[in-house]
Amino acid sequence: MAELSTPMRVYVAAGRFTEPQPDLPELAGRIRTLLAAVAVDEAWRRFLLGYAPPCVPEICAALEPVETDAAASFLARLAAVDLVWPSHRHLPVETAERAADRVVSLLGAEASWWSNHDAGCGAVNGLTPVFDSLLAGTDGEHFALALQIADD
Repeated sequence: MAELSTPMRVYVAAGRFTEPQPDLPELAGRIRTLLAAVAVDEAWRRFLLGYAPPCVPEICAALEPVETDAAASFLARLAAVDLVWPSHRHLPVETAERAADRVVSLLGAEASWWSNHDAGCGAVNGLTPVFDSLLAGTDGEHFALALQIADD
């Protein structure tokens, strides 16, 4: 996951759950922790002044399922392509694709993937007051999170 991170733009987290039989609320808790880390990052504090991450139920409500076969391309795009300026690249596409394929492969074909994007209508359920894009995956034991954040 670290290979997909870009300072001040793409934040990542990965690890193993400590709770027995973790599910979506536990994954949302890890997302909330990542959002809290972004909020105190010196680069974003002035844009997120007074921001508190949504509570776990609100994060759960903002998430839409992503098919496993679409997760790697979504993750690579999130890591490589700027939300506001799509012609700008945070990472070389090949680097992002290789790392994203590896992450999805490690979590396995039975992993669950979630995003704050509604693929059906193209809407984004923002988790912050600025532009953000999230992909979160879990195999029920491990999790992987990637969040791109941008200001217009």
